[in-house]
Amino acid sequence: MTEVTRATDNTRIADDTTTGDSTVARGGPLTERYGSAKHPGRPVARRRPPGVPDATVAALGKLSEALEAVEYARGLLYGFHRLSGTADRTLQEAVAMLRDAGHTQIADDIDEALVGRDTIAGQWSFQLVEAYDTGYWQVFRDAEQYARAELNVPARHVREAEMKQQEQDGPPPGRDGS
Repeated sequence: MTEVTRATDNTRIADDTTTGDSTVARGGPLTERYGSAKHPGRPVARRRPPGVPDATVAALGKLSEALEAVEYARGLLYGFHRLSGTADRTLQEAVAMLRDAGHTQIADDIDEALVGRDTIAGQWSFQLVEAYDTGYWQVFRDAEQYARAELNVPARHVREAEMKQQEQDGPPPGRDGS
């Protein structure tokens, strides 16, 4: 919960009652209603190790971005797997209903041609998921972890943590943003 008090110079002092943070806010009705996004003095969530240059942090950030795309693709693949299974079970219900309605020949033909059919030649959707997991997703995750370990940046999302801090307060202590 954010409580806002108005100062005499039309600034607002926002007190976040859940975190204890106080910020001076300049703005309009949105800032008054929701409080400021700025949190000066808040510590950086993940600090870059000493001596790690900007180019290394940027490269690891790009690698992390690529991994996030792979994670998203994996989620879509799991969605495909779930929907394929749902379609097959629903198809079986439809086939049973056709039989119950006296359309045995149509039901038998659909059952023979489609129920339990491979999603792609020789594989069901669970096999696609497993092949993706072992042949691509896990290799990608291991590559990202390997790069961070070799470059002495054990924490993930260091660049994002620095961006958060910069957007809320300015450059990290001792850094000029270069």
